Amino acid sequence: MTVPAPVSHLARAREDNVGRGIVLMLLAYALFACTDTSVKWLGLAGIPAMQLAFMRFGVHLALSTGPMVTSSDHSGWTAPRAQALAMLGRGALLLVSTTTNFLALKYLDLTMVAAIMFSSPILVSALSVPLLGERVGPWRWGAILLGFVGVLIVVRPWSAEFHWAAILSLTAATALALFSIMTRRMAGVAAPRTMQLYVGLVGTVVLAPIALLVWDSPQTSLDWALLFAIGCFAWAGHHFFGQAHGYAEASVLMPFSYSFLIYLAISGYLVFGTVPDAMTVTGAAVIAAAGLLIWWRERVNRRG
Repeated sequence: MTVPAPVSHLARAREDNVGRGIVLMLLAYALFACTDTSVKWLGLAGIPAMQLAFMRFGVHLALSTGPMVTSSDHSGWTAPRAQALAMLGRGALLLVSTTTNFLALKYLDLTMVAAIMFSSPILVSALSVPLLGERVGPWRWGAILLGFVGVLIVVRPWSAEFHWAAILSLTAATALALFSIMTRRMAGVAAPRTMQLYVGLVGTVVLAPIALLVWDSPQTSLDWALLFAIGCFAWAGHHFFGQAHGYAEASVLMPFSYSFLIYLAISGYLVFGTVPDAMTVTGAAVIAAAGLLIWWRERVNRRG
């Protein structure tokens, strides 16, 4: 009879941290799903997408500046002045991604939008070659091509079912990929709090005059609540997303990001009564497989 080796306190602590990271990752994507579901609900109620985007960034800015105003410790807000222009550009990319995504949500099913948006990690791998000088081997190139095949299956440009709003989702995914690359380049240079502040500032300032021109007040108390909630959902999602990466490595957390597809499939059915068709499910599965293949190769390369 063999006696199991004792588990050290350090190993248990690491396991607990990984578990917390996974839970926070699942919570973050649940909040992102709440954001998109609320945006689609309000869009169908006639609220302009630019107004919704303004509220998303305006509430984000208010929640980001609150700790800076109320706290005497400003150590987490540092950033080199040389990075100011880069952070403004990073904020502009998220602005483009958010507005095009919100516009697309009015016309497309939630699951279709989510599937197209999950081509963003695949685009990051493709764009990392010219923009970051990274070396991509045949396995990752194969996964990138597989991901684009999945996008074609979802979008169906050859079919009469093709909707022009799919181009907006592809634009959102591309802008999000560039945003991710800039975030990777600035990691360790600018404080995360400062980057969050710039994101809210750029979106709020740019969208404020547009929102005033198109403003349409909600008709019900629920719609008013959701109008403010979209910013809270998005801010909290980013907050928990960042905390999750403090507990576990990105290579461990990445597969759990696909919970977003499940969340939106459920909310699409419960709230709007929509069920994704076979082509959307197939394309989403292909995109997910491509993303997981890229994740697997990165883990293999790190171990090597």
